[in-house]
Amino acid sequence: MKSKISMRIDIPATTPAQTIAAVTSMLREDLVYNPKKGGDYINRHKIQCAEKMIRGAFVELYRGLGLLRKYSSLNMVAFTKILKKFDKVSNQQESVNYLKTVKRSNFICSDKVVRLMDEVESLFTEHYTKNDRKRAMKFLRPLHQKDSHMVTFFVGLFTGSFVTLFSVYVILAHITGMFSSATQAAYMESVYPIFSMFALLSLHLFMYGCNLFMWKITRINYNFIFEFQTTTALKYRDAFLICTCLMTSVVGAMILHLVLLSKGFVPHKVNFIPGTLLLGFVLLLICPLNVFYRPTRFYFLKVMRNIICSPFYKVLLVDFFMADQLTSQIPLLRHMEVASCYFLAGSFKTHHYEICKSGKLYRELVYIISFSPYYWRAMQCARRWFDEGNRDHLANLGKYVSAMVAAGARLTYARQPTQLWMIVVLVTSVVATVYQLYWDFVKDWGLLNPKSKNRWLRDDLVLKNKGAYYVSIALNLVLRVAWVEAVMKFNIGMLETRLLDFFLASLEVIRRGHWNYYRLENEHLNNAGKFRAVNTVPLPFREMNSEE
Repeated sequence: MKSKISMRIDIPATTPAQTIAAVTSMLREDLVYNPKKGGDYINRHKIQCAEKMIRGAFVELYRGLGLLRKYSSLNMVAFTKILKKFDKVSNQQESVNYLKTVKRSNFICSDKVVRLMDEVESLFTEHYTKNDRKRAMKFLRPLHQKDSHMVTFFVGLFTGSFVTLFSVYVILAHITGMFSSATQAAYMESVYPIFSMFALLSLHLFMYGCNLFMWKITRINYNFIFEFQTTTALKYRDAFLICTCLMTSVVGAMILHLVLLSKGFVPHKVNFIPGTLLLGFVLLLICPLNVFYRPTRFYFLKVMRNIICSPFYKVLLVDFFMADQLTSQIPLLRHMEVASCYFLAGSFKTHHYEICKSGKLYRELVYIISFSPYYWRAMQCARRWFDEGNRDHLANLGKYVSAMVAAGARLTYARQPTQLWMIVVLVTSVVATVYQLYWDFVKDWGLLNPKSKNRWLRDDLVLKNKGAYYVSIALNLVLRVAWVEAVMKFNIGMLETRLLDFFLASLEVIRRGHWNYYRLENEHLNNAGKFRAVNTVPLPFREMNSEE
């Protein structure tokens, strides 16, 4: 009996469809088309997936070889400059002899890397682009987007428009008395949920733009960390453009709504404006036309699908990073639920606002919406533990479970403000806050190392000013305890309550944007410490032994 080694296509089950396909394909191959029975079976879908994985491996290999070539040339330049500096300081001319030795070294004179790059180019062009080298280079050497001055111009234009329109809105609201005790209830119920939702979204986009700007100037390779395509990835100016464009549209709609109400139009005919704005935003998000950052919009929808379907999708860094953003946008999600009910139930016509704020269904939805981001994040931790076997992911799962318990206790206390529930809120919130702060500082940011050469920070720091880290620790600590407001019952009016809620929600968004920078800084330093500059792409093959 001779042992024969054969190869089997093995596609990693990173999605629910691939998991089901892997199981059914394995059964079909092993039971129906058993090689021992002389059957031959070729799964075309698996071959297509394998081809895609191999193509990705070729691209990463080519990128790694390019980085190695640059590293070699960069060191040659460094040697040259160092030796020139040596000649200048010592008044000697020894650089020529040293440079001859350096240039004869295998590290400099070998053309092996260049030949490997040529070979990869040739194979990729032949097998993936049908000998179209220009098309092959779009994969192997994607061009970086150039900064457009038009984007900068429109950012300035929309920023100025937003400031002007918001000033006009404040003046008109004061003149018309829209926030007086007689009219503020109806006006706030129809306007606040949608416009505050867009304001929180715009603030988050603004913070993300600030993150992109800071990552760029501190040379943090966020495109590599998130696995973004350099040709379609957002830049900080693009994020600012989306933010200012959105807020200008929102404030313009607010002014139109306010003017029509003050002119005596029937409220239910005017209150469709916020709903139209929300509908237009949703349609733009799913628009298939290649306008207004379509690759980014579709990638966002893909990431949201992965989050909602956790733990059935393999978790990438961008997935759990986005899920962490959602845990800071629970007020936005609740506003979406209220706004959807408000328009779908026809409350904007009848002005019966209690329909969307009372009843068993509403009470259950509030819990579901408040729990969902933490649940998704916890399921991602469970999936990562299953894939990697790292128990830290189980500890991280416990953090989100504690956050769910604390959120549920605060919601219950808001409806049943008894002494018992206040104690439960205090205990659960303190435990969850301490858990979160420990994970923020130690695990996510990599700080509070008592043995570090930088006292209570870490050995490697990107920012030169150490004080920024201490200030950030204190700021994150203060903003993490904003839940104290839920325990303190302030006796204030509706307008003040809504403004306070919006202010606290905005503080959490700002805290998250502040957290984002240090989270990616720590990830970047980990990649640099482990010399990770290219992605590892597993090959879709598995060896199988069979006997003849």
